[in-house]
Amino acid sequence: MRALRTRSRLGELLKSGERVSNRSVSVIGLAAALLAAALPAAAHHSFAAIFDAAKPVKVTGTVTRLEWMNPHTWMYVDVKNDAGAIEAWAFELGSPNRLMRYGWNQDSLPTGTTVTVTGSRARDGSLKAAADKVMLPDGKQLFGAQDTTQ
Repeated sequence: MRALRTRSRLGELLKSGERVSNRSVSVIGLAAALLAAALPAAAHHSFAAIFDAAKPVKVTGTVTRLEWMNPHTWMYVDVKNDAGAIEAWAFELGSPNRLMRYGWNQDSLPTGTTVTVTGSRARDGSLKAAADKVMLPDGKQLFGAQDTTQ
């Protein structure tokens, strides 16, 4: 209710031609900045909302693309299923910052690299999963840097 009164009072001030104080402008600016900062957080999801830790997945395939972006990095892998058809899997990883702290860089998985990925499948049964570990052909393991406690 107070916000409505403040907004109404500001509208009155602007219409009346009175000078708006620096404090009022600062308060409005701060409110707008806080609202803008909260929007990306509202779009972020918890692990359990999208993925099911009780549905483990392990696939081997070829990396087709790695997208470094916030809030999550995505790795795309073509996997040959039991019938011999190619399935395009998408694996959610941690944020770029977190991946770098786990030893990743943008050249860690070049297109065409064969990997074995373990993780938790999407609740909707789609070909998506949260990657837990990514094993490279030389046996080196990269961790998905996912926070599975959310």
